[in-house]
Amino acid sequence: MSKQHKHWRRARQALTLAFFILVPVLLFSVLKNLDWQEVYQALASYRWSTLAMAAGVTLCSFALFSSFDLLGRYYTGHHLPARRVLPLAFVCYAFNLNLSAWVGGIALRYRLYSRLGLKVATITRILSLGLLTNWAGYFAVAGGLFVCGLPKLPAGMEIGNTGLRLIGAALLLTVMAYLLACAFATRRTWHFRKQQITLPGIRLAALQVVMGALNWSLMALVVFILLPQGASYPTVLAVLMISSIAGVITHIPAGLGVLETVFLTLLHATYGKGTLLAALIGYRAIYFLLPLLVATLAYLILERLASQRASGESSQTTG
Repeated sequence: MSKQHKHWRRARQALTLAFFILVPVLLFSVLKNLDWQEVYQALASYRWSTLAMAAGVTLCSFALFSSFDLLGRYYTGHHLPARRVLPLAFVCYAFNLNLSAWVGGIALRYRLYSRLGLKVATITRILSLGLLTNWAGYFAVAGGLFVCGLPKLPAGMEIGNTGLRLIGAALLLTVMAYLLACAFATRRTWHFRKQQITLPGIRLAALQVVMGALNWSLMALVVFILLPQGASYPTVLAVLMISSIAGVITHIPAGLGVLETVFLTLLHATYGKGTLLAALIGYRAIYFLLPLLVATLAYLILERLASQRASGESSQTTG
């Protein structure tokens, strides 16, 4: 391992540790004078129609999220039917959001796909394309919002609104570079650590960006539905973009505490703390915990079906 690599790893660990310390401190500072009665009243005031609408948008989001693996099926050329791919992908993404990528996005995906007969190299390519779809959509949405000056950062933040616009421009240029490479690159295949990396065609790449961007937009729509009138939808979406990348940097599962800190910091002038926290609690319950509950049941069913198939194949071999 090179000295440069060691220094980079130590710097990344130090940054992660700093966020682990900073997030609880910031969260405590914004919640220390919170009126919990206001939170309770805001939660109790939700209409069933509002909750049903948020749940419906969540369903659409996870259906789209799971369809990332259908892009992976097209990209790799494997022949598992959609009726097997979609439940598997749903389980993996629900666990991923709640328990980190290593549990849901990686470990579960390798286990479940391998039990359906896919090779490790194929699973790796499906996983890579799904990650690329998610972040290409993020770069497109966040880049566009940041360039437009959203969200408005409070005075005193070091990065400033100009810095945020520059970051947005960089994100958009990265997405454009990816699309141009997929459209015009002459060399389309590379090998890295015994893995083959192949650029998708421009149609698949464009579909990645659109699907990824739409999924992020649906996630923010759940929060927007649960909030009373105040901030515009683009503003809520932009705040979610910042909170999501902060959650990735800290490596905290489900961005617990990070999401709340960012929203309370950037939208405190528009909503009361109790009202805003109630919406975020509702968002976590509907978009994170409810899908996790369903995914846990689905996972047990998938494991049982896989065991039955394995037993049947074993019986046929013995016979």
